[in-house]
Amino acid sequence: MSLSPIRSFITELEARVLDGGEVSVDEATRLLEEVGRDELLDLMASADRIRRRFVGDEVHVCSILNAKSGRCSEDCGFCAQSARFKTGIDEYALVDPETAVTAAREAAGNGAEALGLVAAWRGLSVGPELDRVTELVAAVSEDGSVHCDASLGLISDPEVARRLKQAGLHTYNHNLETARSRFGEVCGTHGWEDRTRTIELVREAGMHVCSGGIVGMGETARQRAELACELRELDPDLVPLNFLNPVDGTPEGEAREPMSPTEALKCIAVFRFVLPKHHIMVAGGREVVLKSLSPLMYLAGASANMVGNYLTTGGASPEDDLAVIADMELALRTADGAPPPTPRPAASMAEATSEARS
Repeated sequence: MSLSPIRSFITELEARVLDGGEVSVDEATRLLEEVGRDELLDLMASADRIRRRFVGDEVHVCSILNAKSGRCSEDCGFCAQSARFKTGIDEYALVDPETAVTAAREAAGNGAEALGLVAAWRGLSVGPELDRVTELVAAVSEDGSVHCDASLGLISDPEVARRLKQAGLHTYNHNLETARSRFGEVCGTHGWEDRTRTIELVREAGMHVCSGGIVGMGETARQRAELACELRELDPDLVPLNFLNPVDGTPEGEAREPMSPTEALKCIAVFRFVLPKHHIMVAGGREVVLKSLSPLMYLAGASANMVGNYLTTGGASPEDDLAVIADMELALRTADGAPPPTPRPAASMAEATSEARS
């Protein structure tokens, strides 16, 4: 019995990728548009084989700390931290080094390799704010519990990137968010080129690059495919794939409903076809969108996970996340090859942040 045209297409693309070839925007679009419920498991099985071939069975895990919350000047339509939207989130200034180190040790106890310090603002320039940020980075880096990563917005001055590197920053996160063809519909206060310039400066300073995006914001299948291929061209070390978690008060939150779990799994699998050698991290929106199908993200091609809470929303418990990795017969990647730690209670990091604000 012959395969259906779309199943034959999946098989053909898998063979090409395993042989070192690439998937085009048109081909990725076809997968996103034509793979239905009957073919989803075929697509996931192919993506799983691609993952195992190129990145293996180790899972990269990181955590983030909302190091400065709210009052951001930008108008990114999905973001609860913009000062332009009324979302009711907690707002606070940059946390102190002690809070950052507490969060780093908590992250290490939960199996994370890295802690990302995230600040809600347009970006950094040379001055007192950069001095305070480098103090946080140095504190976490010198503590040594985990790598110190950060997401600190736009950078236009090479000196800022150099200062962050000198302070010990390991990886800089700056997402493309959506396809270039749609970026202006999502954000109007800065442009696509501002984001790619930031990534260029980070790379030139010698830091690792983490860059991905958000799906489920009303983009077309082709725009999802474009984003995946644009990320391939950018070639970051880690690709976070987020799913829109609609937040009341934001333009995207008021216009969208969460995408379905099966559609999310299809997105993960297609990103794996396009980015066979990259770590793909399923991050924000995972619990809301994938729901009970969350463990299947690894069978769809994911190779990294964010453990603990997100910026303004809660996440799954670290214990549950680590149990899934073990149940899927995957290995938790550790920076020094040590055995995976016993996860600590999820509440303590949030409590440390709360104490620092009071």
